[in-house]
Amino acid sequence: MSYTKPNWNTSALITIDTQNDFTLPGAPAQIEGTYEILPNMRTVLQAYREKCLPIVHVVRLYKEDGSNVDLCRREAIENGAKVVAPYTAGAELAEEIRPDGYPSLDAAKLLSGELQSIGENEWVMYKPRWGAFYQTDLEKFLRERNIDTVVFTGCNFPNCPRTSIYQASERDFRVVMVADAMSQVYDRGIQELNRIGVHVCNRVDVVQALRGL
Repeated sequence: MSYTKPNWNTSALITIDTQNDFTLPGAPAQIEGTYEILPNMRTVLQAYREKCLPIVHVVRLYKEDGSNVDLCRREAIENGAKVVAPYTAGAELAEEIRPDGYPSLDAAKLLSGELQSIGENEWVMYKPRWGAFYQTDLEKFLRERNIDTVVFTGCNFPNCPRTSIYQASERDFRVVMVADAMSQVYDRGIQELNRIGVHVCNRVDVVQALRGL
């Protein structure tokens, strides 16, 4: 436990793919359950904002020609499906999780690998595949800020959150999964994460931990 217990005062909150096209009811790539967990995500985000701890919103952007899209979805995009297309409303963060004064996403900046500041100690970052650390500067960004604990919330646990959690563990970060602030969570997945030292908790646990700082 000494190596995996969260250090909340040196933690960063990561939200995964909580964008309109994946979140809103009736959206073209809606992930069931994501809309329903937005209030829980907002609770965790507010706790982090109050403590001025880092927040990184990780997003997908699918170019309309399909050139940067996963192979399993590329044909659909090439054939005209529009999902999280740059500079569209569907690519924006869900309204419930945005900070005050939220600007529209700067797709050119994000696709170039830069992080976009959207608030005090709050950024958006593009990832080209499932995992948030794959071909991105996320690890460097966190290390430069002396972050050793990453806290995950967001959309569709089996795919991008799960992959990102394993990547964080591989890089010797202490890892937290906020189970009631993530969609598509299932019991077997939680059991498997417990076995690799991931701290699985709920939003109330996070709020209480941050209040104790």
